[in-house]
Amino acid sequence: MSMNFDFTEEQEAIRRTVREFAEAEIRPHAPQWDETQHFPRDLFPKMGELGITGVIFPEQYGGAGLGYIEYAIIIEELSRVCGAIGLSVAAHNSLCTNHIYQYGSETQRRDFVTPLARGERLGAWALTEPDSGSDASAMRTTAVRRGDKWILNGSKNFITHGISGDVAVVLAYTDKEMRSRGISAFIVERGTQGFNAGRKENKLGVRASETASIHFEDCAIPSENLLGERGRGFVNAMQVLDGGRISIAALSVGIAQGAYESALKYSLERKQFGHPIFEFEAIQFKLADMATQIDAARLLVIRAAFLKDNKRQTTKESAMAKLYASEIAVRVCEEAIQIHGGYGYLKDYPPEKYWRDSKLCTIGEGTSEVQRLVIARQLITSG
Repeated sequence: MSMNFDFTEEQEAIRRTVREFAEAEIRPHAPQWDETQHFPRDLFPKMGELGITGVIFPEQYGGAGLGYIEYAIIIEELSRVCGAIGLSVAAHNSLCTNHIYQYGSETQRRDFVTPLARGERLGAWALTEPDSGSDASAMRTTAVRRGDKWILNGSKNFITHGISGDVAVVLAYTDKEMRSRGISAFIVERGTQGFNAGRKENKLGVRASETASIHFEDCAIPSENLLGERGRGFVNAMQVLDGGRISIAALSVGIAQGAYESALKYSLERKQFGHPIFEFEAIQFKLADMATQIDAARLLVIRAAFLKDNKRQTTKESAMAKLYASEIAVRVCEEAIQIHGGYGYLKDYPPEKYWRDSKLCTIGEGTSEVQRLVIARQLITSG
């Protein structure tokens, strides 16, 4: 395996394109979207035109035909401007659309992946429930076969795009007594009778990314909407999360990068005792540590993405990247607030939003504690 730490010309071009889009279409509106919790649904068709909504899917299914390294670059650049948009794009790509692409039939790929990848439809992924967080197999949602239909009953919460999503991948028990081996996945379309959105959550951060509960009450879906093999839903979901955690790690790097840039800029402009505060050693040390930590996190993300692109298992590497990058993001954002002093505590300046957005990264798609468990188990099984 050869190592090359330089991005290709194409990858750099992708970075520039997404950065220009984020600066023009997202940054001017991000503070207001955050304040009002407005989810900019109309942004998705625009991102679809750039291939952002279908980064990792083949062109034959409406995707951009790119790899996970390019995907990490894109998520980082979006999150550098607004973590909420980075999160929505990550959930749409890595979880919902990718689950269907990885384990769906050819018909399901054609009918669902294609419009999702093009940004014509919005995806949601429903695993978490009110009483099952880290213990995902403790879910209560059930799916019972009746004739040519599956009947879903139960509730999910903390679902990205729970209200606006057009297509949801839903995990439910088909054989309760078999625990995790009795969980199956289903594709459920918005508008299906018995599929209802619940309350929109009022969140600390990433407020422009819609999060809500969803409910199923005798929700009948066609038998062909079973996604993958019966009883393999949980196993497939864990495999989907390996890729999803790369995107959350990239999200973390982007948020940290944005906070760092705001702190560096402020340190060069803000004067105390007749000098820019950047000239003070205490500030220089903070910025040096921030830059180093971000680079280390980014390298972990790129390693995991590289392995993913080369069809290697990335359970340990994805968890390491997600764990380190998310915790570094919180630390970097906190230091950015400290460098801004009192101004860092105000909504008029960028760091407080970056900090609020960063905290989710240590929780979503597996808490830091769960990542440590995943890594520890891999140390034994993989050496």
